Amino acid sequence: MDILIKSFNRPFYLDRCLTSIQKYVIGDYTIKVLDDGTPEKYLNKIKNKYPFIKIIKSENYKEKEEAIKENLRSGKDINGFKIPTQLWINSVKESTPYFIITEEDVWFTKKINVNELNEIMNKENISLLRLGWLGNHNFMEYHKFEQFKINSYISSICPKLITAPYFIMKSFFYNKYKLYSILYRLKLANNSTRAKYWILNSILMGMYKKEYWLEIWNDIDGVNEKKQLLNAAMYFRKNKHNKNLIAQMNEEVMKTTFTSSATNSYHKYGFNFDVNKYNYLINEKWYNDEFDPMQNFPKDFSEDYILSFLKNDNNQKIKPEEWKKWAEKFKHQYRIQGCEIDD
Repeated sequence: MDILIKSFNRPFYLDRCLTSIQKYVIGDYTIKVLDDGTPEKYLNKIKNKYPFIKIIKSENYKEKEEAIKENLRSGKDINGFKIPTQLWINSVKESTPYFIITEEDVWFTKKINVNELNEIMNKENISLLRLGWLGNHNFMEYHKFEQFKINSYISSICPKLITAPYFIMKSFFYNKYKLYSILYRLKLANNSTRAKYWILNSILMGMYKKEYWLEIWNDIDGVNEKKQLLNAAMYFRKNKHNKNLIAQMNEEVMKTTFTSSATNSYHKYGFNFDVNKYNYLINEKWYNDEFDPMQNFPKDFSEDYILSFLKNDNNQKIKPEEWKKWAEKFKHQYRIQGCEIDD
């Protein structure tokens, strides 16, 4: 089974991710790192530590690598919205029929046997096996999704979702012709109605049937979550007879961070904090073997550990108090959705 890891400029997390795979993933697998611009010296260190992995660079690799250098020179923002969609799609097309896709700041916390899971997904006709859900145990109950045990550690999910022909579903997701607004006024929809469709997708922690992932990403270039959910909803409509289409582990086996981001693009909260400068500091400490990628594992890096590096740095863009405010705002966004956040 292929394990695909999307990567950009946080080798200290990529190191943690790879170590966790070695520790917890059993069976026959190949690791492919899909990198979009991590400086070469960091990738070389990763490759030396994990010689069995394959690193595939995006067509924008040189441009992104230069953007990192420019950010350090002048402070110019890195465009985090320019994502390597084609690299991901091409890599999935060339992958095994079932594969895991994740990101560098995600890590395994419990053992899985990919040979066994591959066999179960094929036998039970599962298109998506969710390996983690950010600790949000209330999502299933809130939306009243039924679950049925496939075996002692996997359950199928039977979501109750509105399905209709494409033009109606497109109007529903994009509020064309004010369809969603009309449904809202008629009390046939609320603020969480479209959110329930996320049960059909897993950006960070999914084991996929290749056909399904490619359908979700069909005709998408860049960041377009509504189109992903629309595509997933149409696939769900065509396969409603399959009660095992979506399944999840009975216990989460992956975690992610809420104390860092790849760029400033998605998390501009108005604080005097530059996540790119932060990443550079930690990257350099990691490169010089002064930062332990497994500190506090399986939880995220502890606040005290991060602060020990920030307090000893004179960069005004990564002051400890500003990082704490930034991280708290980041965490709050997920807490209000019901996610469990390590503190």
